Amino acid sequence: MLDAGALLALERADPRVRALLREALRLGTALVVPAGVLARAWRGSPRQAPVAALVKAATTEIESLDAALAKAAGILCGHRGTSDIVDASVVLAARRRNAPVVTSDPDDLLRLDGTLTVHVI
Repeated sequence: MLDAGALLALERADPRVRALLREALRLGTALVVPAGVLARAWRGSPRQAPVAALVKAATTEIESLDAALAKAAGILCGHRGTSDIVDASVVLAARRRNAPVVTSDPDDLLRLDGTLTVHVI
């Protein structure tokens, strides 16, 4: 599971993110980007060519923010006293898939779910 910080790090050619993505590819691990995360990070700049390639890759899934997930994200935010539904959607998607989250800002995610596995970049 990739959050916006991971996508922005990929855009900056961060070696840690690149290594992690290479390893995921080698292992055949699907990469998931929630739609809200993509919206948060996407600017359509030519500098985002690595992000565009990731989004188009067969091993990447863009997880939609449908009505059920939107409601669940709102409920989670309400229970935790936060308002960032994108972070909540990341947490919910990670929970559903039992997946770790690659992030540059673990605090907000862990506030929503302290048991979440995060890899900080």
